[in-house]
Amino acid sequence: MKKYIFPVLSIMILFSCSNKSAIGQKKSYADLEFEMQLVSDPVIPVNTVSITDFGAQSGGIIDNSKAFAEAIEAVSQKGGGKVIIPSGIWLTGPITLKSNLELHAEAGALIRFSTNKDLYPIIETSFEGLNTWRCISPIYGKNLENVALTGTGVWDGSGGAWRAVKKSKLTANEWKKLVASGGVLDEKKENWYPSEQFKLGGNGADQNVRFDLHTKEEFLAIRDFLRPVMVSIQNSKNVMFDGPVFQNSPAWCLHPLMVENLIVRNITVRNPWYSQNGDGIDVESCKNVIVENSSFDVGDDAICIKSGKDKDGRDRGVPCENLIIRNNIVYHGHGGVTVGSEMSSGVKNMHVSNCTFMGTDVGLRFKSTRGRGGVVENIFIKDIWMTDIPSHAISFNLYYGGKSIEETLAEGGGPTNTKLMPVTEETPQFKNIKIKNVVINGATQAVFLQGLPEMNLENIELSDLQINADQGFTIVDANGVNIQNVKMVSKDPTAFDIFNAKNVTLKNIEFNSTSAEAVKINGLVSEKIELISNSKMDFKKQTKLGNSVPKAAVKF
Repeated sequence: MKKYIFPVLSIMILFSCSNKSAIGQKKSYADLEFEMQLVSDPVIPVNTVSITDFGAQSGGIIDNSKAFAEAIEAVSQKGGGKVIIPSGIWLTGPITLKSNLELHAEAGALIRFSTNKDLYPIIETSFEGLNTWRCISPIYGKNLENVALTGTGVWDGSGGAWRAVKKSKLTANEWKKLVASGGVLDEKKENWYPSEQFKLGGNGADQNVRFDLHTKEEFLAIRDFLRPVMVSIQNSKNVMFDGPVFQNSPAWCLHPLMVENLIVRNITVRNPWYSQNGDGIDVESCKNVIVENSSFDVGDDAICIKSGKDKDGRDRGVPCENLIIRNNIVYHGHGGVTVGSEMSSGVKNMHVSNCTFMGTDVGLRFKSTRGRGGVVENIFIKDIWMTDIPSHAISFNLYYGGKSIEETLAEGGGPTNTKLMPVTEETPQFKNIKIKNVVINGATQAVFLQGLPEMNLENIELSDLQINADQGFTIVDANGVNIQNVKMVSKDPTAFDIFNAKNVTLKNIEFNSTSAEAVKINGLVSEKIELISNSKMDFKKQTKLGNSVPKAAVKF
């Protein structure tokens, strides 16, 4: 596969400058941990039309696909411009974007995408980081420049017509109503499918992708199963989402793929909490990205950073790099800000700050597994506020198996394999990550750090944490973990559980446990662990060393 190379731009502007700053100034973002150019708004020509100029009819009954297409073509013939969607309910099939285009959904506008799947042809695309066939997205564009979706209207993907639903995620009345609406059930009557074709398509699928099918004809036979992401913009430059509500997506909601210069701000993303693969935004193999001042309440990961999966991702060779994620709120979701699990081209240079996670399954989530490859590095996170996290507030898991952490914990926890495997291009790596000034007010576990025996998590710094959680810290297969300035109240008498970790420092730590095993250290390869006591606690009196730990491994 062809490798895509982003051009290097030389214009640098101060972080505090407006996007309207004059071109030509060579200034970098202030107070950013890495160098990143200013991301400016797309430039849209001053030509404006309304979809009503082309016969669009409100009410949600008439298909307005033709009016949308003609309005976009009209401004494109003039070099680009703005297409206005006025207040009202507008039914349409998929919309194909063009360069130099702004779709502006005014206040009161509700654009609902048709549930007629005949309107959605299948195309070669990427889904879950793999090259495959899927139905075309309700909003789709490729090889574009200067595209914006603005206004405060609502874009609705009619996802309920596409998604399977688990009985366990609905009330009895909700389940009864869903079954009565049509569709089919599995043999155990525990899963509902929109159609028999969808049900058949899922047989043999690996996380929504069929590896056994190769031709377009084979995929056409299971078209109902090939639910698309709602908004797909690929291999493009200068893309902006500013203002709208995006909701009820068939699969992921927003999926910018290989986009250079991406602005996401002031948006609301909503999906039913039970919507499988109902991610908020998946920023994949993009460069120069800002995600800010937005809210997410979704069925899967909320703000997710990716770069392709396994060999397809490594062959693509385009990392996700230079990202600013700030001032966002996440309600329900499997992860507030997530990196992975598809990160096979790497992720680097990411700043996250001033984000609030309320009831999110996980707060900060890093995930991968053997087979991915890729390097995640230079991640800087600060000023994070979390409440009522049902699993891990901060989670690094290199044994990701496709389920949420809450589901994994309910099944007894994930695997821990101490067997060393060969290090190859398929070995994922997470390193050089700093997290500071975090408040965790309620969580099942505060911090879970688990690398691989053959590729430890490396250079992880956690500082200035205020924690109230059932359990404290777990550190497994990690090298270079520096934890300091922590005040923790936990129910579990073991505040720190450390296994096969090296070069670990605990400094200025306070916790409420009075147990003689408040800190447990195990593992044959544990070494260079430094526990620095203070006036309020004595590590010597509260640390239990396993029999396999080398005598010189721990220094008090």
